[in-house]
Amino acid sequence: MSLKVAVQMDHISTVSIAGDTSFALALEAQARGHALWHYTPDRLSMVDGKVIAWAETLEVRDEEGNHFTLGAPQRLDLSEMDVVLLRQDPPFDMNYITTTHILDRIHPKTLVVNDPSWVRNSPEKIFVTEFADLMPETLITRDTREVDDFRKKHGDIIVKPLYGNGGAGIFHLREGDRNLASLLEMFMGAFREPFIVQRYLKEVRGGDKRIILIEGEPVGAINRVPADHDSRSNMHVGGRAEHAELTEREREICARIGPSLRERGFTLVGIDVIGDWLTEINVTSPTGIREVKRFGGADIAALFWEAVEARRAGG
Repeated sequence: MSLKVAVQMDHISTVSIAGDTSFALALEAQARGHALWHYTPDRLSMVDGKVIAWAETLEVRDEEGNHFTLGAPQRLDLSEMDVVLLRQDPPFDMNYITTTHILDRIHPKTLVVNDPSWVRNSPEKIFVTEFADLMPETLITRDTREVDDFRKKHGDIIVKPLYGNGGAGIFHLREGDRNLASLLEMFMGAFREPFIVQRYLKEVRGGDKRIILIEGEPVGAINRVPADHDSRSNMHVGGRAEHAELTEREREICARIGPSLRERGFTLVGIDVIGDWLTEINVTSPTGIREVKRFGGADIAALFWEAVEARRAGG
């Protein structure tokens, strides 16, 4: 079955192909004979109720520095596509939310992956709180009194933006750190929305595990170990990826959240686990599949397209 696939993503010229999941999905789609188009979110429009994008045909190659060829821009009616991959990176702001409203107009006749309504209604650091018993103690607030009380109770804390990504803006404050008031002032000035505060998990020194799920089932994992000088394990900021297997606790976490992922139409999800604790459920543009394969794990791009093809076939 050959599909017409449009990929809504950050411009392909900006990606680092060694670790980019969107590129890996495009590479596998091409290998399976699917036709690819590429466009960035700013080229998505709705005209008299019709969803269009100025897009280019896309060819990809697994060659660093020579990884893509784009055709001439063309005005594409996205209702004529079989699949749209919703893959741009956060920030999860009003621009991002607006694209999900627009893509709602064509889904599910054109299959949008992940489901745009549920992406919009499942902010990654809020969706996870539906499983509060699987999480470390967590506070979402703009009230400094609540933050003070939380730190008095839990000591070392992590403070981070509610809608951030890639490890940006994450701070580890020790129990006696005197910078909390200044940090909260900075957050209040930079963000209109609440921020998130969590009990610091010392287990992060041993790694922050990224587990990939397809249709709610775990298919692979990597461990991301923070650099000696940093509390963050994200590979964007110097974290080191290493091979990982799932523990019994992690399988329990996946079994708990799997039904909710399937109910929301989430084909591809990445969750973050530190020690025994679930910290995030990533539904916008989860990464890690190239690293899983590089360490001898599953070919998750192939599993993803098998799931998408089954959906298109009504399976």
